[in-house]
Amino acid sequence: MIAHRPPTISAWRPAVPGIAEVFHAHFTDHAYPAHTHDTWDLMILDDGAVDFGLDRRRHAAADLSAVLLLPPGVRHDGRTVTAAGFRKRVLYLDTTVLPERLAGRAVDAPILADPLLRHRIHRLHTAVGHPGEALEAESRLFLVAERLRFHLQAFRRRAPGREAHRLAIGLRELLDARVRAGLPLREAAALLHSHPTHLIRCFTQAYGLPPHAYLTGKRIELARRLLLSGQRPADVATSVGFHDQAHLNRHFTRHVGTTPARYARGITSRMSDHGVIIPDIGQRSSSV
Repeated sequence: MIAHRPPTISAWRPAVPGIAEVFHAHFTDHAYPAHTHDTWDLMILDDGAVDFGLDRRRHAAADLSAVLLLPPGVRHDGRTVTAAGFRKRVLYLDTTVLPERLAGRAVDAPILADPLLRHRIHRLHTAVGHPGEALEAESRLFLVAERLRFHLQAFRRRAPGREAHRLAIGLRELLDARVRAGLPLREAAALLHSHPTHLIRCFTQAYGLPPHAYLTGKRIELARRLLLSGQRPADVATSVGFHDQAHLNRHFTRHVGTTPARYARGITSRMSDHGVIIPDIGQRSSSV
């Protein structure tokens, strides 16, 4: 007889409009009773297989490249299939992301064989797992929602048109004015009279990177200026818009190739060796 193993669970509510809960779990012998949610249940499997019933029909899911979408208000259950159980990551999305009227198609086909969608959901989970990545998480949520609407036959993607350059410049100006405070994508879209997903595509087409990556780069640039002026990394982190020093460290190392503390120590060492003040970053070689 196999001994009972308690589940491993992590759950939280991120500061991302539309996501009611994030839920990560490893179950070995759990069986969900029949129940309903007020939210959409968007699930990906990282290991194992699951058997579930949805509206009187049973389904088996074991494809790790697929996505499970269970609609709000519809009875469902779930249980493990093997002794090893399954690992899953779930996003509970409220009906501002997907309207409840689209539930019928999800009842008919709750398993979506779509590796691109699965990858986008994985990237969204990564973003919501890091405090301070609100703009990235919000952007990724809109791209996930667009793909889900494609499957639910309710949305047709609109390619950037002649207005793309104007929208991209408008969003860049808004981001430049709010480097420290940040800018919710919904607010930017309302100010520019555009849909958030369309705005992301226009910006990316014009500048070669998505809005959240552009904002992170601007914050790193500002952080370098402040470090050059002698400010402590811990103070710099929050003053330029990062959640904390660990958040700054992660992005700074990826952009600059070293941590803010080592970068600052290099500045101090050079100043003591040469008795000079390092010029502003804008005057330095682009190879720095």
